[in-house]
Amino acid sequence: MVRSPPLPGSRPPPAGKKGPSGAIFVWGTSLSDAPGPPSPSGFAGPCSALHPPQASGGAGPWEPGAASPAPGRRSRVAPSPAACSMLRAVIQTALCPLHCAFRRVPGRQLQRIPSRTASRSSSLLSCAPWQPGIMAATALKPLIAVCQLTSTPDKEQNFASCSRLIREAAQRGACVVFLPEAFDFIGSDTQETLSLAESLEGAQIQRYAGLARECQVWLSLGGFHERGEDWASTRRIYNCHLLLDPTGHVVATYRKTHLCDVDLEGRVSMKESNFTNPGPEIVLPVSTPAGKIGLAICYDLRFPEISLALTQEGAEILTYPSAFTVTTGSAHWEALLRARAIETQCYVVAAAQTGKNHERRTSYGHTMVVDPWGCVIAQCQEGPGLCYAEIDLGYLRRIRQEMPVCTHRRADLYGRVTVLKKPPPP
Repeated sequence: MVRSPPLPGSRPPPAGKKGPSGAIFVWGTSLSDAPGPPSPSGFAGPCSALHPPQASGGAGPWEPGAASPAPGRRSRVAPSPAACSMLRAVIQTALCPLHCAFRRVPGRQLQRIPSRTASRSSSLLSCAPWQPGIMAATALKPLIAVCQLTSTPDKEQNFASCSRLIREAAQRGACVVFLPEAFDFIGSDTQETLSLAESLEGAQIQRYAGLARECQVWLSLGGFHERGEDWASTRRIYNCHLLLDPTGHVVATYRKTHLCDVDLEGRVSMKESNFTNPGPEIVLPVSTPAGKIGLAICYDLRFPEISLALTQEGAEILTYPSAFTVTTGSAHWEALLRARAIETQCYVVAAAQTGKNHERRTSYGHTMVVDPWGCVIAQCQEGPGLCYAEIDLGYLRRIRQEMPVCTHRRADLYGRVTVLKKPPPP
């Protein structure tokens, strides 16, 4: 949304109507709801209110409260934040289709226009205050996209929803797309869940490998119902988080180590261990264009040991694809995500299930990205969709340098959490 003052003598369009380039204009913005400058992480926060330009004695525009320009001289002031945002909107709207077509021409490369915003998928704009050279070239930070889904027992419908979001994210320039736990399906009971599960060599993963190749993106497939090699003997599945590269190859597989066995009287009751095998190991972080990603799943979020172990191995992004219930999500979701980010000084990416998955289950949603300072920089609200965030590894390194909590830990008092390279047999 672009908030912009009307031109002198012009009549504003009705509130909420679309203006040029599809931007929605809102007039009469107050101090409390005006947009603002980004924090060091790139998230846009509140800023000063915007005022209509005024003229005096035929001179150029001047800011309210400033001294009147001398007779015969023109006042030189910086353009308003709204003007910069509007110009940026027009440029990005015009060039986005060209970008999408051009980036697929063999032998050619065209990078997306840098944005200082890392928030809602509905916005490609920023409302940062104007600075000299604001439109000049800046270092482009990797863009990630995080999906929010409402998976059902219908695998075809779920794949259609996922593929649409993945293609949209790729067109926006995302290099890594994160999907939530149970992106493939959520069964209505244990029997249906086991019957719909597949192996990693099955048709479902092959289709996602094809999507990764088609869109030239990394895919974090956050919780696949996997029939492992021991399926014939155990009749249990694994909750498997896969990471695919842009060639469609599976570069990492992490099987959920902490299974969710919870019984909150009268509210939530589930026993994942009834049909799921616990994973045998923590997987080392994987280098991607966005940074080194450490893999976890949902209930793992409640165990800081795994996040600390991954950070010790160089993780810069921790990802927790999830399907939190409304009861536990409303109580703990954001608090846990921000805590993991603060204590590890990592970006935390949490794709989530939302809404009614079937008659007996509703998921909390609130897909979220948290920066290394613990600030929520991107979030989905209700319903399926996407949110985007820029990953600023320079900012991450600066936080770790200014507050080196990793080196301040007292391993001599309470030991050190590490990834066991060869875990003991179960």
